[in-house]
Amino acid sequence: MVSASAVVTGDNDISYGPAGYKGLLSQKYVLGMASFASIGGLLFGYDQGVISGVLVMHSFGDKFPDLANDPTLQGWMVSVLTLGAMVGAFINGPTADKFSRRWSLLFANIVFLVGSIIQAAAQSTAEIFVGRFIAGISIGMLSMGVPLYLGELAPPNIRGSLVALQQLAITIGIMVAFWLDYGTQYIGGTGEGQHAVAWRLPLALQCLPSLIMLVAIFFLPYSPRWLVNRGRNEEALETLCRLRRVGPEDPRVAAELMEIKVAATFDRESLAVRFPGITSPVKLALRQYAELFVVRHLNRRLIIACLLQIIQQFTGISTYAPTIFKDIGLSGNSVSLLATGVVGVINFFSTIPAIMYLDRWGRRAVLIVGGVGMSVAQLIVGTMYAVYQHKWESNRGAGWATAVFVWVYISNFAFSIGCVNWIMPSEIFPPGVRSKAVGVAISTNWFSNFIVALITPRMLRAWKFGTFYFFLVFCVLLVVWVWFFVPETKGRRIEEMDDIFGGNSGEADIRMMEEIRARLEGGNTTVLDGKTGASAEYREEA
Repeated sequence: MVSASAVVTGDNDISYGPAGYKGLLSQKYVLGMASFASIGGLLFGYDQGVISGVLVMHSFGDKFPDLANDPTLQGWMVSVLTLGAMVGAFINGPTADKFSRRWSLLFANIVFLVGSIIQAAAQSTAEIFVGRFIAGISIGMLSMGVPLYLGELAPPNIRGSLVALQQLAITIGIMVAFWLDYGTQYIGGTGEGQHAVAWRLPLALQCLPSLIMLVAIFFLPYSPRWLVNRGRNEEALETLCRLRRVGPEDPRVAAELMEIKVAATFDRESLAVRFPGITSPVKLALRQYAELFVVRHLNRRLIIACLLQIIQQFTGISTYAPTIFKDIGLSGNSVSLLATGVVGVINFFSTIPAIMYLDRWGRRAVLIVGGVGMSVAQLIVGTMYAVYQHKWESNRGAGWATAVFVWVYISNFAFSIGCVNWIMPSEIFPPGVRSKAVGVAISTNWFSNFIVALITPRMLRAWKFGTFYFFLVFCVLLVVWVWFFVPETKGRRIEEMDDIFGGNSGEADIRMMEEIRARLEGGNTTVLDGKTGASAEYREEA
């Protein structure tokens, strides 16, 4: 089995420094670029977090009494964002291919600003729903586009850490949203005199980081892999040199660029051979989407990417709403602080180790350790709930112990699947289908989020403690599945993933890639066979 990287570089190591936090500190420029791009994650977290505090504000209830008094309508108000996100993640695949990863982030930001302004200025329930749906489309685009962009920008030694910045930014957004809600609820008091600014201000303030990112996008580089796919090789070289902080004569940059070019050329030419005569971009895109499901090595990658998203949601991260803290005997203002404030802080600090060490520990180890920790926590919470569900008031110690294991669960989720589910989809797919595949995977995440949000309240009413055991099954499944079926990808170049998942392994593929390499190294860019450089021998065997 031969991959693009093996053909191009002879399996030479292309390294730009150590893994983990030392690697991040040695690549300050790319870290800075990634930090600005990750503002998209902050918008995602903020918009998800801000609405829970707004919904319970007195002045919001006065303005929208139907929302304040109808739990079903409240549920749909929260869920409409996930439906929009599912749409946004899916449509951003073709958008990121056509207009670039960079400009797709710009489009998403503009959409986010529109949705945020509509929400902050809303005068009717319908306007709130429309604003939430539009913001959801943007959040879906960002949740797909940011990890895709960061994965293509990063050197392999710190790719996991850089993409994990998205999850850190999400936790910052959730945490900031809670504390802003907590503070603004006192504008005019918490009762009848509460001013409308109390809820409009938090909704309006989400425009601020969006505007910062809107400006920052004009200073972000294009993805070098996207540039190569568009035939802009000189720009790709300049961008790689700027990102890696080395000169064009550095052999690592030359080898990395050659590896990207061979993989992109192979993908483009083999695509033309597989689908001869198809010139419509729409038809070609549909055939590529179909390949994700029917071509064995692509199907395997898609299963891993999508199962990560499904299991992430079905480990029960949406279970721990304020109602759970009320159920275990905690009451008053402490419920809001413990359920959202403290959980947000734990979520944030538990993500930091993943950013510092994930490229050293590896994806598999992090998922397995996190899965074991979540399993233990869910088992204890479910058991405590079963034993004390009717006597929490007389067993306050049991309530506090349960709260501690809720925090243990949150911590294990944050540093494991909370980060890795963004990283692996962005790194495991070949260039021709990468953005489309990531779009499918992230759409799956949002659809799973919608399903879990829909069923969890009903499960808690019908099954009570059984709900925690239901989610425990998925925590255990995560450990078993990763142990037996998920390969390690840490430190591997994106173009090297065929070594792990298959693809480019037939004799005809090998000969074609060697032909491409010889052509590119010799500076011969002559197009063979009219539209593609594929040899006649390859066309006959393909």
